[in-house]
Amino acid sequence: MARTVVIEAHGGPEQFRIVDREVGAPGPGEVRIAHKACGLNFIDVYQRSGVYPMTLPAAMGMEAAGVIEAVGEGVTHLAVGDRAAYAAQPPGAYCEARVMPAAQVCPLPDAISFEEGAAMMLKGLTVQYLFHRTTPLKAGDTVLFHAAAGGVGLIACQWTRSEGITLIGTAGTDEKCALAVEHGAAHCINYRSGDWVSEVRRLTGGAGVDVVMDAVGKDTFEGSLDSLKPFGMMISFGNASGVVPPFNLGVLGAKGSLKITRPTLFTHVAQHETCQAMARHLFDKVVSGAVKIRIDQRFPLDQVADAHRALEARTTTGSTVLTL
Repeated sequence: MARTVVIEAHGGPEQFRIVDREVGAPGPGEVRIAHKACGLNFIDVYQRSGVYPMTLPAAMGMEAAGVIEAVGEGVTHLAVGDRAAYAAQPPGAYCEARVMPAAQVCPLPDAISFEEGAAMMLKGLTVQYLFHRTTPLKAGDTVLFHAAAGGVGLIACQWTRSEGITLIGTAGTDEKCALAVEHGAAHCINYRSGDWVSEVRRLTGGAGVDVVMDAVGKDTFEGSLDSLKPFGMMISFGNASGVVPPFNLGVLGAKGSLKITRPTLFTHVAQHETCQAMARHLFDKVVSGAVKIRIDQRFPLDQVADAHRALEARTTTGSTVLTL
């Protein structure tokens, strides 16, 4: 049996229940993993609240790290006793142990702790696909990155510094802006203190940025488009402030023949070999010291509701983990 966080109805953090579930043995192509730490992400909020509806009742959580306890037939990249981490579907990572498909479970280097592994997989693989699999980016390019002091943002700040890309961040307090700059942002704008679009234009000499990476959604969408240079790329990869409403595609032409995409991590990691290669790239960045995983909040598993409240209130910085 393993303690597991589930919801029986969509809604607020009060919907969480912790139940004992039978874990069982892995079938072909599966592993059983005992978790040491679990990661929190905004997708968990979307799923819990019903923005991304789930079939209920449902287990919660998308990333974790731990030790492989059993391996099903056909699994060759993992063995019993291996350290491992993942960001994968289906949900169910908020638990002590689970059986799950092995394809997206990745061997975790000894130099990376379980808490770091749990905190970095979804966020770090997101940064990997944003900068290497979505649109061509090279040293000297300029990116606008919203929520630059969050878990994804702080990894992105360091990633761009390691590759010679200029990152302009936004955040909601001066303290968060300072944190983003400390981690590699060239500039960070407190979006509460004024017209951040004009400031982006000023910082780029009026040209605008090559790419916007926006996980905030409704509140920043229009300004993000206005921050791009002609032919720029808008990457909308989340909606922390709410879902972006429908808009007229003709706006993209009027604003400079802009491009837009709405990717998800799980499309990128769907193929086993691609997922493992992306993870190796991420692990190399962390082991080399180019990217450090900052964990600023830790909650026991039974305080998962408090963890979600902090995440939704935007009082967190860096990554948050559930400890077991």
